[in-house]
Amino acid sequence: MDSVELYRQLLGVTAPWTVERVDLDVARQHVEVHVGHLEGQRFSCPECGKELAVYDHLAERVWRHLDSCQFLTYLHARPPRVSCPEHGVRQVRMPWAEAGSRFTHLFEALAIDVLLATNVKRAAEILRITWDEAWHVMERAVLRERAAKANEMPRLMGVDEKAIAKGHRYMTLVCDLEEATVEYIGEERKEASLAAYFEAFPAAYREAIDAISLDMWPAYINACQANVPGADQKMVFDRFHIMRHVIEAVDKVRKQEHKALLKAGDDTLARSKYLWLTNPENMLEPTRERFNELRTMELKTARAWALKEALRELWNYRTTGWATRFWRRWYFWATHSRLAPMIDAARLIARHLPNVLTYFKHRITNAVAEGLNSKIATVQKRACGYRNPNHFKIAVYFHCGGLNLHPAVLTHTKVG
Repeated sequence: MDSVELYRQLLGVTAPWTVERVDLDVARQHVEVHVGHLEGQRFSCPECGKELAVYDHLAERVWRHLDSCQFLTYLHARPPRVSCPEHGVRQVRMPWAEAGSRFTHLFEALAIDVLLATNVKRAAEILRITWDEAWHVMERAVLRERAAKANEMPRLMGVDEKAIAKGHRYMTLVCDLEEATVEYIGEERKEASLAAYFEAFPAAYREAIDAISLDMWPAYINACQANVPGADQKMVFDRFHIMRHVIEAVDKVRKQEHKALLKAGDDTLARSKYLWLTNPENMLEPTRERFNELRTMELKTARAWALKEALRELWNYRTTGWATRFWRRWYFWATHSRLAPMIDAARLIARHLPNVLTYFKHRITNAVAEGLNSKIATVQKRACGYRNPNHFKIAVYFHCGGLNLHPAVLTHTKVG
């Protein structure tokens, strides 16, 4: 088998395309494969598919292909153009690469696999391309697949924020809770950040949303109410964010009591912060023994901790009615505890109670969004952070968007 036939087989070149010649440059470690098409071949218009004769050819273009025995392999061809009566002169689709790409489908597929496994810098080194080229492979894959799913909207969605840098710089994330994917990233955490996502869809799509899990951030609440029909019955305030407010209240009680005890020369609460914030089931035996001793003492922090633990039971009820009865008892206990931080937390939850209780209708939380936040943090760490917000978005969609990133391999069907 000669080199022309070998590379015709390796590249999967089929009629009307054929390998015309193969040049080997040992000094540069390059293989240059030149491809052409049969004389008199007709091609389809890329817009309407109409069969047309070749109008002319563009200048020769070069595409990087998979390496051959460690030699960099390049495919050369002059793309033909057709003159369509309806759409004018158009370049035909090349069966081995996407329009505008400098890489073949097979090379891009390999590059995407490498980029999924490591950061852009290391991927570029492995693939022997530049950082910019590797980044554009990632960017093109994301833009292609995001465009393909432009009209899809999740039935159950989670809205959360993500810190992307120091100085309180945030992004707004919209997640599909069923597919565990990031659907949208908006800059900052303002009402407009989330509203822009909803406004991109027709009203019928927004009406089809079943439920939205979010925290009690007013900007997100306003965006949902303004853009999602029936939002008040669809919003579910996330249980983990609610418990975070209560946990912070417990820590405030601890700080206040510890400060008062120290003035009296009592260091009982010294180095106990994480004891009150950690689940006792996850403690080591010596730590659990100390915690059990502390929580049986006459401490305000122990009472605050008991309130916090009791509130966890709210989400174990099966109906709104029983949950409401439990809430009333807990709220009375909390507001009569004489612990100011716990009273404030109880009143905060009470102001948003209707959308806390919608949990019993939809039973969703932002656990998926929190899991995606953790995955995004890994992406950030791998890249040592992102200065460019657009680069951050592309990386998140690439790794967390649930996109079918690999290019579809086009084949040319001979016509006529």
